[in-house]
Amino acid sequence: MRGIPGRARVLILCAVLCAVASALPALRPGARVPWADVALLAGACAVGEMPLRRLRGLLRGRPADRVPPSGTGSFFPVLLAAALVLPPSAAALAAIPGALVASVDRTPVGVRRLWRAAELALAAWAASWAAVLCGGLGTAPVFPRAVPVALASALAFCLVLTALDAAILATAERSPVVATWGGLLPCSLAPHLVHGLAAVTAAVLWHSPYGPVSALFVLLPVYISWWVFAQCHHERGAHRATIRALVQAVDIKDEYTRGHSERVGRASMLIARELGMDEERLEVIRFAGILHDVGKLGVPTRVLRKDGPLTADERRVIELHPEYGHEMVRGIGFLGEARAAILHHHERMDGNGYPYGLAGNQIPESARVVAVADAFDAMTSSRSYSRARPVSVAVGELERCAGTHFDPRMVSALVRALSRHGWQTEVTADEAHLPDSAAVPPSRSAPQPRATAPAARNADGHGV
Repeated sequence: MRGIPGRARVLILCAVLCAVASALPALRPGARVPWADVALLAGACAVGEMPLRRLRGLLRGRPADRVPPSGTGSFFPVLLAAALVLPPSAAALAAIPGALVASVDRTPVGVRRLWRAAELALAAWAASWAAVLCGGLGTAPVFPRAVPVALASALAFCLVLTALDAAILATAERSPVVATWGGLLPCSLAPHLVHGLAAVTAAVLWHSPYGPVSALFVLLPVYISWWVFAQCHHERGAHRATIRALVQAVDIKDEYTRGHSERVGRASMLIARELGMDEERLEVIRFAGILHDVGKLGVPTRVLRKDGPLTADERRVIELHPEYGHEMVRGIGFLGEARAAILHHHERMDGNGYPYGLAGNQIPESARVVAVADAFDAMTSSRSYSRARPVSVAVGELERCAGTHFDPRMVSALVRALSRHGWQTEVTADEAHLPDSAAVPPSRSAPQPRATAPAARNADGHGV
């Protein structure tokens, strides 16, 4: 448990002791425990907790340490079914094997598994007691009477589990426990209640003439749909991790624009939402804003950080960054139209932009959104070479350049969004290093090969 804060260690130890105490009555001599049911439900919990890829690898004889983790989280309908058909102490026991074989992606693995086993055992124990206090299901449960019992059981399960999660976060990461629990509970309540409905279906069948096997068969399609959803969630997380890594690489390479990409993504979403784009497209537009400058990774660092004026050749190299960026992300399918935005966000409505000199509606809509967001954040952020302009001044510049540099529709959408949501300006570099004149250095204000208004200087220091 090295590296774990002392308070977290105490909490884990207390949870383990409480879990042991909750399961002990089932292990006492003479306790009436349906061990066959416990074994069946514990096995189902273990299969549900174990990632399918790991299970498939183990069945094929591959060593466990060579099976890549692909965790999907706990399959709670089985635990809730156990809470409905087993005594409280037996329900706590049924939850433990699954937690102990679950995939853990972070260290210390043993401690995390132990904590997970303890909290699931306590949650299942509380859920079973809630069912008992509501009258239980009896030996011949029927749906109208069984549903309130199942919902009460699911509610108790959710309350205990989220409370324990909030407590461990509070002790390990020093986050406020009440605020953390208040954030976890609303997100968890509805899914747990839905799981409770699936569990009551299994519990009713468990006591029916068809027996326990039929109950588990009912949970099979629920498990498959849950697993598919979890894989989609995992894939979306991988997408975000990929984008985050690219943005961090750009931020490290170009210290002048640190944090700029995230804010351009946020401003792009404001514009896109104001235009009425659907949620799926909003996400793609946000990706476009975040990754618009990823092509800087292909520009020599000495050119990006040069203190003196840029030569014509150096400027041409920098103006290749949209094409570099497009090449980098061309094979990333989930980016969709964001790839076009990365390539064309420096095009101008009058055709004097780059890399291809597109004009008007020839420029993809996503690129026109990002161009406005990019210029707006560049003007409202402080850097080592310039002080932030007030939002009103930046908006005035965008409106003045609407029609020549920017799509007027995108500018109007941003103005409406700002009036509704406001904008918090940021500092992307240490303002203590700002020169008194706050002038743009020569490398950022060198004469442009194309006519460029001051408002059209983006975070690269080049004309849009």
